[in-house]
Amino acid sequence: MLTDVVLEPLGGQEATRAVIILHGLGDNGQGIMGLGEMMRMAMPNTVFLAPNAPFPCPYVPGGYQWFSSEDWTPHIILQGAQKAAAPLNEYIDHILETRKLAPSQVALVGFSQGTMMSLYVAPRRAEALAGVLGYSGALIGGTSLAQEKKSAPPVLLIHGTSDEVVPFKAMNNALEGLKAAGIEASAMACPGLGHTVDNDGLRQGVAFLKRVLG
Repeated sequence: MLTDVVLEPLGGQEATRAVIILHGLGDNGQGIMGLGEMMRMAMPNTVFLAPNAPFPCPYVPGGYQWFSSEDWTPHIILQGAQKAAAPLNEYIDHILETRKLAPSQVALVGFSQGTMMSLYVAPRRAEALAGVLGYSGALIGGTSLAQEKKSAPPVLLIHGTSDEVVPFKAMNNALEGLKAAGIEASAMACPGLGHTVDNDGLRQGVAFLKRVLG
């Protein structure tokens, strides 16, 4: 089971929904939980959970990765995502069971490599999650998505136009791939922004999560 960092609802409220945040390459659950802390005030009855990816990142002490960044050949990346999907699905199932939540009460938020995993896993789950919010990511396995899709949670992609790590064009490619597979998807470009999340992206992301989680 993936280890995680948990931010319980404000004021001791019972969680009626959950947001699972997936970190990027070389980061960890603690590092990405800053997003949850910023979203928490607007979503007080939500539990935020940030699992550590299953594999240590060899060049970042204390960091993890969903798959290796040593070879970006598409089929190698796809194999990496497929391998990481099993422990991630196990973790999502565990949260659903232990928190007594329906899939429609759980959303995924990803950053960079975490977005790639969110977009790969969510549509291939039998029951639709509430939605996927993806920052600065890309679509893996897009050519087979229409055939492998089992559900169609709504997606919002947010990406900086000056991203120096994952090129901005990855957002439009992902948008086209998701729509071609019959998934409701929208996107927001952040002019001049690099590989990070700004206040506008945070506000739009929170509005999306509140809409899909009800």
